[in-house]
Amino acid sequence: MSRGDYLRALGVVVIWGLNFVVMKLGLQALSPMLLGALRFAVASLPFVLFVPRPRMPWRFVAIYGLVQGLGQFGLLFVAIQLGMTAGMASVVMQTQAFFTMILAGPLLGERARGHQWLGLCVAALGLVVIAAGHGEGPGQMTLIGFVLTLGAAFMWATSNLVVRFAGRVAADYDPFAFIVWSSLIPIVPFVVLAVASEGLAHSWLSVTQMGPREGFAVLYLALLATLLAYTMWTRLLKRHTAGRVAPFSLLAPVVGLWAASAAFGEQLPAAQWLGTTAVLVGLLINQVGPHLFRRLRAGC
Repeated sequence: MSRGDYLRALGVVVIWGLNFVVMKLGLQALSPMLLGALRFAVASLPFVLFVPRPRMPWRFVAIYGLVQGLGQFGLLFVAIQLGMTAGMASVVMQTQAFFTMILAGPLLGERARGHQWLGLCVAALGLVVIAAGHGEGPGQMTLIGFVLTLGAAFMWATSNLVVRFAGRVAADYDPFAFIVWSSLIPIVPFVVLAVASEGLAHSWLSVTQMGPREGFAVLYLALLATLLAYTMWTRLLKRHTAGRVAPFSLLAPVVGLWAASAAFGEQLPAAQWLGTTAVLVGLLINQVGPHLFRRLRAGC
């Protein structure tokens, strides 16, 4: 990887790590469905007039928009509103790597290796420890928030498979155009759910009375976390092997935990620190297991 590619990968890590704190800021005044509608409206509507449609069957754009937009972020926004802490959300969302591995076997014919199953078992143990440490007090992770975040991670994994299938059909598609046009898809479902849950008058009032904090949250999530970060990440995956790029995502929870502590004073109990460590170790084994084992054998 070139120096520029390293800087792009680290840029994505920082953007995604701060992403969860920004979500929590936006959700202090906006409902989850309304924040989702605004995020994807800003990420798509200003650009579709001059960004050509991606050169791939429309079904991939539509399915990705529903799964990644409505599914992943709809569940994640609701989870944060219902008590999922920003720091723990950044950790639990990384389980998408294991959901992707499990789904890729039967759907893509990609068999997982022994070190990947070992990493999955270690991370699963960590998730059990994290779930056991839930609480209902201020600043604590709730069980429903944890379960919904796992659902969001599963949706992220599903969207990864949609991208893989799309790449088999149209290998030369433009990642930026794909993100812009797929961001159109979840807008109407988000608006319908917002109106159904809060009413048209309340939803409109929330939009017209947005302050600088909510405006910043929407712009950050739309322009940086959606368009810039996902485009850079997809381009890195197109230029380099997944094994070279994917380990950088392990740094996102580090940024997320630090940012949540600085912004909201979130402090993890000892059990959740233990579970978080197990999840990150499991992810590390999953990503760099073969290289690590070879070096250990060479050292012996």
